[in-house]
Amino acid sequence: MSTTLTLKNIPENVYARLKASAELHRRSLNSEAIVCLETVLVPERMDASERLKRARLLRERIGTDFQAADIDAFKREGRS
Repeated sequence: MSTTLTLKNIPENVYARLKASAELHRRSLNSEAIVCLETVLVPERMDASERLKRARLLRERIGTDFQAADIDAFKREGRS
């Protein structure tokens, strides 16, 4: 049985970010709010080897091999 929750006094910036995220993921505001709550309140437990495996798969999909110096340069660039 599902439960209904009404939220009041949501800060404008939080609402705007939720709305943008919902649009990006092609979800309703309600569905996006549920996903956000589940992510924070019911996180998926993952051991270190599984997390490392996922990170390596993501790196392969992206197709870029960043080195530590590259990452440092990007950080400095973003701060200027």
